[in-house]
Amino acid sequence: MRFVWIGFGVFVAAGAMTLHLFAHEATVATDSTTHPTPVLVELFTSEGCSSCPPADALLARLDANQFVPGARAIVLSEHVTYWNSLGWSDPFSFEKMTERQQTYVHRLGLDSSYTPQAVVDGVAEFVGSDERKMTRAVTQAAVIPKHPLAIEQASLSAGVVHFTLRGGAIPATTIVAALAEDAAQSSVLRGENGGRTLRHVAVVRSMEEIVGAAGGHEFSIKQTAASGSALRLVVFAVERRTGHVVALDERLVDR
Repeated sequence: MRFVWIGFGVFVAAGAMTLHLFAHEATVATDSTTHPTPVLVELFTSEGCSSCPPADALLARLDANQFVPGARAIVLSEHVTYWNSLGWSDPFSFEKMTERQQTYVHRLGLDSSYTPQAVVDGVAEFVGSDERKMTRAVTQAAVIPKHPLAIEQASLSAGVVHFTLRGGAIPATTIVAALAEDAAQSSVLRGENGGRTLRHVAVVRSMEEIVGAAGGHEFSIKQTAASGSALRLVVFAVERRTGHVVALDERLVDR
């Protein structure tokens, strides 16, 4: 079995997740209430940023209340590292999220990274605390049909999350798997949010591309960071040329 270090105490191991892909056409749901379109909402945030708690709260409300009709918002809280030297080191931050945000800076033609930043389906970005823009971006994303993709099972065994996918054969895409804590909080002692208790949802603890997924290889994600929280697994397909998220699903991990 071959292990590859991918950062923040995370490994990808060949030989633990069976991935089945079948050719299907993307279909438009005839009833958006019964079959809402999944939409990926990423929030780049930091516990060292005083502007971020309102964005964290909006993401949590979107996750809990699903207030955009026709959409199933699948959220990820991605904590960056560049605030860590300014008074408080965010315990949920890791460099891979900083690098991911920088990729969006280049792809979306931005001048620089900033927090809080929301990115919807990989193509729309805005200040993450702006509810009006959040609602509009998720609404617009929900009218674009997604390719079929489903996590059929996800379980934790001996510290390793095993999962099985079923979905359409999607050309020119990269499959990405993210493991996130369902909920997390910390008491901030210093920095701009010093003295506050901050709460987050879907905090990414590992994220990795599934290389060669179309060949039906086997994969697993192992998280070594201790956590008593439930774990969410989010898997999505991204167009390599545009960065557009064209398929995704989410599932709680069985323990």
